[in-house]
Amino acid sequence: QVQLVESGGGLVQAGGSLTLTCAASGINFHGSAMAWYRQAPGKERELVARISSAYISSNPMTTYADSVKGRFTISRDNAKDTVSLQMNSLKPEDTGTYYCSAGSDFGAMNYWGEGTLVTVSS
Repeated sequence: QVQLVESGGGLVQAGGSLTLTCAASGINFHGSAMAWYRQAPGKERELVARISSAYISSNPMTTYADSVKGRFTISRDNAKDTVSLQMNSLKPEDTGTYYCSAGSDFGAMNYWGEGTLVTVSS
């Protein structure tokens, strides 16, 4: 049974930091690309950051939404089957439910967590 369990969400003031963590089980974590998406109220889900699998390279490739470049960092721990999202200089527009996902390096994200809520107050 595949499980992606997010943690670390909460309420933070603008300019603050949060770290989200996703613990994966039931998947081939080393062979999976991992990503964080978010969905703000009334908006569509959007990609925040993505990191390639350990099969692609020992130095994983990362991709970020333009809106978070320079502020967010995605990383993975293949020994612990976890992926993290370090979020700095948070803005109110970063508010939303953040979802962890897993999938193919060259295809769709097949598995999703239930999400963790991040609220950034101004």
